Amino acid sequence: MDIELLARKFYDESLYLRGRSPETIRGYRGRINYYRTYAQIQRIDEVTEENLRALFFHGRTERKWKTNSYIGFHIALRSFFNWCVANRYMVSNPISVIELPKLEKRLPTKLTKQDAMDLLEVISNYPYDHEYLRCRNHAIFSMFIFAGLRKSELLKLQLTDVDVDNLTIFVRQGKGNKDRIIPMSYTLAESLKRYLIARKRLHKTCPAFFVTFNRNTRYTSAGLMRLVVQLRQASGLKFSVHKLRHTFATLMLEGGCDIYSLSRMMGHSDIKTTTIYLSASAEHLRSQVGKHPLNDMVRF
Repeated sequence: MDIELLARKFYDESLYLRGRSPETIRGYRGRINYYRTYAQIQRIDEVTEENLRALFFHGRTERKWKTNSYIGFHIALRSFFNWCVANRYMVSNPISVIELPKLEKRLPTKLTKQDAMDLLEVISNYPYDHEYLRCRNHAIFSMFIFAGLRKSELLKLQLTDVDVDNLTIFVRQGKGNKDRIIPMSYTLAESLKRYLIARKRLHKTCPAFFVTFNRNTRYTSAGLMRLVVQLRQASGLKFSVHKLRHTFATLMLEGGCDIYSLSRMMGHSDIKTTTIYLSASAEHLRSQVGKHPLNDMVRF
């Protein structure tokens, strides 16, 4: 049977019956199409262990895949073939015998406190064509730095999800289809208030919280990525949206936030995911080692 037709059924079931997010479906689609094109196959009975191994070898040697990329392809293809086996389109899953590399334990990259302040300063003073852009862009990056939102969470925010008066942000169906509430600092609230005033002046009625300048529509992922490139050049700082999320986490720990509260704000399913930031924050570790009871007792 044709792989593309089967894949469409797999995407629909994953989205509507298994509750996978649209982002996950896009990842499945891109990786399955890449494999089909690389192996030059059309039918599901043409899938073999040999052309799968060739794909992963090509990815590692020619495409220079990092371990995360390798694992991402493995998960997507394994999920699809497991579905095919369960629905009797395949007898067995050929990817199950292909080994997974050991994931490197890397510390999350982040901006320093000074770099984060410098970035917000650049955003405030950038020569925009309209004041609305200044207020909106500062509010967007304040959301990343002071609330730790994921890109998809920020872009999905509705106007009713942000309560400046009660200092809360309601994240609907974040990663893992989980709702959560994030408390808002006064600094973030001030930035958001300025944006809401500028938005009102332009008579924006779109229900989305962040809106484009030229049209009354939701701000897009492509627009955000263009803005990131623009601000990288203007600030001279190498950062990504996810790096700003890491920055929020490490700065919170350095400020004294406990790991449980941070885990809830980040929307992590397992607190073990949050503990990596303990190692990433040298300032936090330094403050903890200073608590050794013999520090003030031993003298040379």
